[in-house]
Amino acid sequence: MKSLVLAEKPSVAKEIARVLGCQQKHKHYMEGPSYVVTWALGHLVTLAEPEEYDPKYKNWNLDDLPLLPSRMKLKIIRETTPQYKAIAQLAKRNDLEQLIIATDAGREGELVARWIMEMIHWKKPFKRLWISSQTDKAIRDGFASLKPGQSYDPLYRSAVCRAEADWLIGLNITRALTCKHNAQLAAGRVQTPTLAAMMDREREIKSFQAKDYWMLRAQFGSFQAVWRSQAHPDGRLFDKAAADALLERLNKVRSAKVAQLKVTEKSEPHPLAYDLTELQRDANKRHGFTAKQTSNVLQRLYEQHKLVTYPRTDSRYLSSDMVSTLPDRLKALNVQPYAAWIKPLLAKPLPVSKRIVDDSKVSDHHAIIPTDERPQLHNLSAEERKLYDLIVRRFIALFTPAFRYDETSVTLEVGGEHFHAKGRIVKEAGWKALYEASAGADEDDDTAEDEPASRQTLPPLQPGMELKEFRLSQHKQTTKPPGRYTEAALLGVMEKHNLGTPATRADIIEKLLQTDTIERRMNTLQPTGKGAQLIELVVPELRTPELTAAWEQELERISKGKGDAGKFMESIRKQTETIVREVKASEAEYKPHNLTHSRCPECGKPLQEIKSKRGKLLVCSDRECAYKRAAEPALSNKRCPQCHKRMEIHTGKAGKYAQCRPCNVVEMLGESGGGGRAAKRQQTQLAKQFSDNVSLGSSLEEALKAAMAKHKKD
Repeated sequence: MKSLVLAEKPSVAKEIARVLGCQQKHKHYMEGPSYVVTWALGHLVTLAEPEEYDPKYKNWNLDDLPLLPSRMKLKIIRETTPQYKAIAQLAKRNDLEQLIIATDAGREGELVARWIMEMIHWKKPFKRLWISSQTDKAIRDGFASLKPGQSYDPLYRSAVCRAEADWLIGLNITRALTCKHNAQLAAGRVQTPTLAAMMDREREIKSFQAKDYWMLRAQFGSFQAVWRSQAHPDGRLFDKAAADALLERLNKVRSAKVAQLKVTEKSEPHPLAYDLTELQRDANKRHGFTAKQTSNVLQRLYEQHKLVTYPRTDSRYLSSDMVSTLPDRLKALNVQPYAAWIKPLLAKPLPVSKRIVDDSKVSDHHAIIPTDERPQLHNLSAEERKLYDLIVRRFIALFTPAFRYDETSVTLEVGGEHFHAKGRIVKEAGWKALYEASAGADEDDDTAEDEPASRQTLPPLQPGMELKEFRLSQHKQTTKPPGRYTEAALLGVMEKHNLGTPATRADIIEKLLQTDTIERRMNTLQPTGKGAQLIELVVPELRTPELTAAWEQELERISKGKGDAGKFMESIRKQTETIVREVKASEAEYKPHNLTHSRCPECGKPLQEIKSKRGKLLVCSDRECAYKRAAEPALSNKRCPQCHKRMEIHTGKAGKYAQCRPCNVVEMLGESGGGGRAAKRQQTQLAKQFSDNVSLGSSLEEALKAAMAKHKKD
């Protein structure tokens, strides 16, 4: 008898099949002496659409809401039906005694497998492969210690609750808002409070009023000190006259005295290992990666290259059973540019502390660390190399000494006023030496600009010492509004308020971007005009993070077998009814922020400009009207002979033509649009039609001439 192994993706199935010795390759599965390995394509099964409960729901109607099916139905995703049918067919084989779930070891992976099992009516025993890396050893060890499938029933219940809650809340509020305001408005359980957090920041920025202030500084040879008093602990003086008077009075003083001197030994322990959110934040700060970009690159490092452990984790600690594997992981990293760090660590026992290993803080998966695969760095893309480097350095830092330094604080008295300075002397660079190449990237972004550099070196000083030489100066500055969120900062806000999970936060941000609710500007994110209006149209309960955070916490409790799935879904249904009722009763209005002066040729209503993957589109503002067209001219592959940029395609009375507006160059085109793939295909077909065995190599023009010449002779 054999076991049926269900992986989440073909690439993972291929690796599992290789390790298990399944050498017979078929279109939808691979087979060996003991195992049949097949795969999903992500989700093969999903929740049914409203119209599959009743055809009338195909048309969006406010009176039909809320949609609250008593029992949620599943459906097979049309695009992946062939693979689903193949799995269903395999399930009927009499020589298969059990199923092994080998999808991703997490909430979504559990849902992928269980929904397939439900649809194919799997009644035989099943087990769970639960591994944190895709190396051959991890796969072999995982199959040697399979877990009972029922042990993950709570995780499955949590996954179903999450999916059904998002369907009920997201679908109902999106339909309600869209029907009520005749505009495409999307809201959801997590994306709406995330947008609300951004709008709160936007209001702070708009209501902010800049004020001028002045600071007094004293330059004592090689170091600088700043004036402070009990009344002004931050040293800011908002009264110019008072600042001038203070400077004038102190300029008459000829000496300064060291009033206080304090030397403190300080140390900063290494940072914790990465979870997904922290890695996304760090990759955004250091390399400008988006959260989604980090997730995608990380998935390749995990699945394809097998260099890192399971990506979608929310833990920053390792479990005690991993301690014995740490030396092998470090040995695998004994390559350039890490060898100089690795060799000293391997020469003695590793300093494993509670800051690294803590079973109580590891849930389903431990922190993201390198595997024991020796990296072939030349095989990695630039993005993969950068992200892997972050993970490796953070891992090495776990076993590296703390950053130690002496901090000297000095208070100098000048004419009865006090000036303060700090300096530091590094005693041991420790883990910070790993980041010397990118100095400053690991520092707090919010360092106050008013502070003189705390890293300045102070000369030898003694209490009571007099300093004769110093120069006072006054500096005018202006208060600044809070900054807009970078993606790293927004991820931090989402994490703080328990909005989403590490696995879903990147997708939430992308969903807000795709629906034109927020936009990227340089390295920051900010709401669009649509987003600003949308947050006012959404019911207040859904704007606040508290409700969504409570839902996320309850989902976590359900996944651990402590929560009640039935009560959770009951609360979601009641909340859905409340939300729809409030939207229906609302008197708020929505005015599209992106209306143009152009009119729809079919219904006469204004067109609005929207962004799409293919560029900007002009779409009718009436949702019932399907009219849309490109807002920008299509580009041909023909290059302008002057500036060499791609030329626009236009249609005039004489036919299609290519135009470069800046250079005022116009060239007529054939029907194919000129210079593109279609034109090349057309030329190739002509050549084949008129010639036998003509080689269409680099000189297509010569081949065409030869073919035409032969045709004339014939």
